Amino acid sequence: MSKIKTSFICQQCGYETNKWMGKCPECGEWNSLQEEIVQAAGKSTRTDNIKRPISINEIPLEGEVRISSGILELDRVLGGGIVPGSFVLIAGDPGIGKSTLLLQVSSLLASGSGKVLYISGEESLNQIKMRSKRLGLGSKELYIASETNINAVETYIRTMEPLLVVVDSIQAIYHPDMASAPGSVGQVRECAAHLMRLAKTSEVAIFTIGHITKDGSIAGPRVLEHMVDCVLYFEGERHYPYRILRSVKNRFGSTNEIGIFEMDEKGLKEVLNPSEMLLSGRPEGVSGSIVVSSIEGTRPILIEIQALLSTTTFGMPRRTATGLDYNRVVLLMAVLEKRLGLNLSNEDAYLNVAGGMRIDEPAADLGIAAAIASSFKEIKINPGTVAIGEVGLAGEIRGVNYIESRLKEAAKLGFTRCVIPKDNLKGLKKSDDIEIIGVSNLRQGLEVVLGG
Repeated sequence: MSKIKTSFICQQCGYETNKWMGKCPECGEWNSLQEEIVQAAGKSTRTDNIKRPISINEIPLEGEVRISSGILELDRVLGGGIVPGSFVLIAGDPGIGKSTLLLQVSSLLASGSGKVLYISGEESLNQIKMRSKRLGLGSKELYIASETNINAVETYIRTMEPLLVVVDSIQAIYHPDMASAPGSVGQVRECAAHLMRLAKTSEVAIFTIGHITKDGSIAGPRVLEHMVDCVLYFEGERHYPYRILRSVKNRFGSTNEIGIFEMDEKGLKEVLNPSEMLLSGRPEGVSGSIVVSSIEGTRPILIEIQALLSTTTFGMPRRTATGLDYNRVVLLMAVLEKRLGLNLSNEDAYLNVAGGMRIDEPAADLGIAAAIASSFKEIKINPGTVAIGEVGLAGEIRGVNYIESRLKEAAKLGFTRCVIPKDNLKGLKKSDDIEIIGVSNLRQGLEVVLGG
């Protein structure tokens, strides 16, 4: 008999070794190495039907074909729609709405475009039917299968030739030629490669759901993210009805694009005007509240930042930031103390981004500093003011990108004044809808924001 070759593979990072170890030397996890069959000895690889490389000038240029999913926010994140032959991975926390979103997309496509195959390895047919009935979904062209064998999945796809295939989830599918359990590194890698080959050879778009670990990364080997064409993360807070679909990898469009949804009893609904939604419950006549303009992908979104400062009762003041980078908040407070002389060393500081959003870009620095100073001095900020600008360690206000898009969004929602970096005034057309004020340093910015 031919000898079977095995290796020990880490189930956390994919590190491979020929002997067992208690601790993975790559990621440091204990008891994460499992023995898996790598290949059977003497197994030959056929080289028939190998195509020769051709010049790039000889490749015919075909027009871009995209299929609308029926959900505008999903089409935006994908770069304009579903590309035939693409392999898309959607990841997110349990219960965030991944299966609900893909079931809605499947029903919409099946109702107007063609056959859709939904394969579930985690739910029975009756469970899927119950959910579709609750969401009011269904179509005679939507076919459901409860299957975990990758060979059976391939048979379904080649027999039916659907327009779209949904696999829920990649961790539940297994390859019968591998001895390891479903969800292991080897199984996930092999099944993903199998699905990718199916997508490219049959020109069928395949969406698969991926589980995530406790630290928020996709479970399984990192190579899984490199194999697929698009990686989408479904984010959201349990206490908020809003969900964000974020693109972190896209071979057919821009990355860091987002789509915003609202979860209700009928499933996920699109939020076409997120700025208006996020500012709907904004308080009036309260210090420590200001609106900033953030760019998510190519879309400007107006977000409210709130700050609350109170004198500490302990020797060490507290600093808490929800939806903001904690280190960035501490840095801005240090700049306010050093450059403007604000005595914040005895103040507890609590900052929050309203609506459950998260801001990572430095263009919100001026707004964060203004909210802190407003709460500290108990000065109310004009509710029609929007602050945009990056703050440096010397207290200077640096220019930001997409300034025209930010200003248009602010004017569209009725804001009357916008404080921006002075560098962004160059080549900027004056607007009759909104007053634009340029500032060069933090002191000037706070005088304008807090003074009017």
